[in-house]
Amino acid sequence: MRISTNQIYDQNIRSIMNNQGELSKTQEQLASGNRIITPSDDPVGAAKVLRLTEEIDELTQFQRNNDLVTGSLEQQEAVLTNITNSINRARTLIVQSGNGILADPDKRAIGAELEQIKLEVFDLMNTQDADGNYLYAGYQSGNQAFTFNPAASGNAISFSGDAGVSFIQLSNSSKIQSTSNGYEVFENVLSRFKFSVTGNSVTSLESASVKEQGTFDTFFDKNYDPVTPANNNYRVNFLASGQAELVNQGTGAVVDTVGFSSGQPFTIKGMEFNATAVPGNSIDFSLDTPEKKSMAQSIHEIQEILLDSTIDNSALQESIADALVGLDNGLERLSLERASIGSRLNIAQSSYETNLDMEIAAKASRSSIQDVDYAEASSEFAKQETALNAALATFPKVSNLSLFNFI
Repeated sequence: MRISTNQIYDQNIRSIMNNQGELSKTQEQLASGNRIITPSDDPVGAAKVLRLTEEIDELTQFQRNNDLVTGSLEQQEAVLTNITNSINRARTLIVQSGNGILADPDKRAIGAELEQIKLEVFDLMNTQDADGNYLYAGYQSGNQAFTFNPAASGNAISFSGDAGVSFIQLSNSSKIQSTSNGYEVFENVLSRFKFSVTGNSVTSLESASVKEQGTFDTFFDKNYDPVTPANNNYRVNFLASGQAELVNQGTGAVVDTVGFSSGQPFTIKGMEFNATAVPGNSIDFSLDTPEKKSMAQSIHEIQEILLDSTIDNSALQESIADALVGLDNGLERLSLERASIGSRLNIAQSSYETNLDMEIAAKASRSSIQDVDYAEASSEFAKQETALNAALATFPKVSNLSLFNFI
């Protein structure tokens, strides 16, 4: 077969260029550490690498979310811990203030300390995160969660945020609550259940108060009717049999009957009455509408009483009872919230470890497809370099072959 000079040059140059291209590609693989430089090198592998890279990026974002929510929950837990410590101190002071041997200056000193605790708790309820957002303001995180207005007709300390709570994604199928609104954590706390005397026909009514709070709370829970106010009206009838009969005026049902001696206190459903009465007399009362207030508000109310020297002892004792119930209910609510935070932190930790395992597995899979085998690539590079050198060395000799050299 006849081979022209042009063919010889073209063939040799093509071979040299191919060797140079392969050598350059191998060198790029060694430099980058990647086996797949362009999708055409391995279309199926390139598609898998792309999917795995997207999965790794997604897992990385989930881990960032996890770090953020963990930090937020730990901050909330610290806030609740500090509030709990302050409330426990306030509770001790309130119990102490009920000591009958304390003089007015002592009570005012307790009231002054309670005021400082109230302000501390108020500040904690308005805690901000690193970005300046109020933790407990709901979706209105740019505004203060709680406001303090001593001149308000209702509660001096009130919630001014909304009921919004935020969630954060920790995986494709898992998300957890990252914030709580201040109403649910601090203000959705039932105050002490009470009743109010609305009328009586007895000779004298010395006192009417809740004596056994637990018994009265059970009675209140079972009988308070938020729909029909008339069912919350009761009457104590004094019978000729020497008994006092408790009747629901709305339904006419007899609730309970106890023994009665005129002028002597008696207790019925946790309520103590001390009345001078004869058969046919009665005492009317109604169950007070349940109220909800924050622990800071409960402290504010008892602090105001302690700082007022004109308040008598019976009013002080009633206020102390109100405050203690409010604080105890608030502490229970804080305990539930702390338990919730703990469970969310456990979920976040579990999700973090799961995502970390999945990220390691995805990176290993991507590496097996994409990364270059340095031993194999180095050997291939040496082989290609030798081939290129051989081609470069032989080309001048082949190109010089001609019959004119033998004439």
